[in-house]
Order: sequence, then C-alpha cells, then structure tokens
Amino acid sequence: MTNKLFIGNLPFSVNNDSLKDLFQSAGEVEDVHIIMDNATKRSKGYGFVTMLTEDEAQNAIKMLDGNELDGRKINVNIARPKEAV
Repeated sequence: MTNKLFIGNLPFSVNNDSLKDLFQSAGEVEDVHIIMDNATKRSKGYGFVTMLTEDEAQNAIKMLDGNELDGRKINVNIARPKEAV
C-alpha cells in the first residue's frame, strides 16, 4: 500500500494550492503535483497528492472520490508505480 494518490478529471482551473486545500480536509498533505503540458503550460487534468500516512490516503479516497470540483467529478485512487521501461 502507498500514501500517494492519483487524482484524475481535474478541472483545468485547479492549481497545486487549491488541490492541497481540498485534500487537507482528509489529513496532512505531504506533496501536491499537478501534471502540466510543457507546450501550453496548462494542466493536463490530472495530478498526484501524497498524504502523510496510508490511513490518511484511504480517508481521502473515501471522502473525495467522485466529489465535484469546479463542475467536474474527480477520481481519487491509489497511484500505481511507474512502469519500468
């Protein structure tokens, strides 16, 4: 198990600070990283949030998965490790 979460279907208006504020309702946030398009400098609509503990990560999934954020239902799941190339 891990304390790193994948957040999908993010509105393009969301930034690292607003995502951190949202996830702090579920526990202590260690890190937030929204994936940006290098060419346009816009959000790609997904990112990662690392919670302090696995319990807080599970709590965030229960509390926030499927919740609406700026008109979009966000997906919150445990992040899968990067595939080895």
